[in-house]
Amino acid sequence: MNPEVLTIGLGYIGLPTSALIASHGTNVLGVDINQSVVDTINQGKIHIVEPDLDAIVLKAVSNGFFKASTVPSSANVYLIVVPTPFKGNHEPDISFVEAATKGIIPLLKKGDLYIIESTSPIGTTDKMQKLIFASRPELEGAIHIAYCPERVLPGNVMHELVGNDRVIGGIDDASTQKAISFYRKYVKGELHGTNARTAEMCKLVENSSRDVQIAFANELSLICDKADINVWELINLANKHPRVNILQPGCGVGGHCIAVDPYFIVSDYPMESKIIGTAREVNNYKSFWCAEKIQNEKLKFELKHGRKPKTALMGLAFKPNIDDLRESPAKYIAQKVLQNSNNEEHFVVEPNIGNHSIYKLTDYKKALEKADIIVFLVAHDEFKNIDLNQEKVFLDFCGITNK
Repeated sequence: MNPEVLTIGLGYIGLPTSALIASHGTNVLGVDINQSVVDTINQGKIHIVEPDLDAIVLKAVSNGFFKASTVPSSANVYLIVVPTPFKGNHEPDISFVEAATKGIIPLLKKGDLYIIESTSPIGTTDKMQKLIFASRPELEGAIHIAYCPERVLPGNVMHELVGNDRVIGGIDDASTQKAISFYRKYVKGELHGTNARTAEMCKLVENSSRDVQIAFANELSLICDKADINVWELINLANKHPRVNILQPGCGVGGHCIAVDPYFIVSDYPMESKIIGTAREVNNYKSFWCAEKIQNEKLKFELKHGRKPKTALMGLAFKPNIDDLRESPAKYIAQKVLQNSNNEEHFVVEPNIGNHSIYKLTDYKKALEKADIIVFLVAHDEFKNIDLNQEKVFLDFCGITNK
């Protein structure tokens, strides 16, 4: 294959993006460091849970438009879609972006388009531009460089990649227009041109805004617990106001966007980002609070019944109906509960994954049958038709029982 597009990173964004582009008859080579991921994709299969993705990947691979490899090769468009984890005290680590960029620098040629899609702190695109030109000074002014973040919701990625608007930020006007021309082939949403720094900040601001709104709901749930008020009913009533739209509380905030992006702003602008920083603290505390509530309920059960309870922890993913556990508050809560366990039996349930390297997973029906305390951490569809009239203790942190 002579790829038109090279994608570095075949995770929850890189794989759907590659498949979408390939589905339009464009030759795409996807690169990942995990040989197992590469082998799975080349069989026309997928290694993540995402509706409609499996059929699109199978068709693209079968038709010869999509191939995976551990080694990059020359293309005309390069997409960097790798993780940006933390280092130190929630400081953004762009080493994966830097490594991916270094890997394709020898392949770049005049007229190529280099795009970062990875969530990145402000100034990352400029740093990669300097990195490229330091090694290949002859490319300065000869290639196009842009930052183009996605705006998708796990569980609806294939639809939103096509239908959502996108922000396209080039290092110059020519780069912006080149990137817009590229995405216009695959995206039906409006493409909004800007500069790279503004595009980087826009991605961070979008998710920080959501985090602040969720923090309000989570803080409200803490207040209502003390005030003996049903928070779900309260929010439903408050939202009847024509200009009020309070989100639903949960057991925290997870995923690689909303739970991560605000720190990128707080890290660079700590004195100016008070509300954003506090929202992160509130949402993190909610997970700790949930773990404490479970511990207290277990002690109450033991005092009442004279034996230790069996507890079912329902859900590990960071949101309903997906298999993504990144930054998941449910996973943190499960870890805290198990760490505090004293020869008690626990059933960890996650219907969207087959097994886990740390937790022994239990089928949700078996967990419901055997457990004394049922803790709803994630509102998976499988949990929504459960009989709540059983003589069991239910702790609901995600609104399952709010029917």
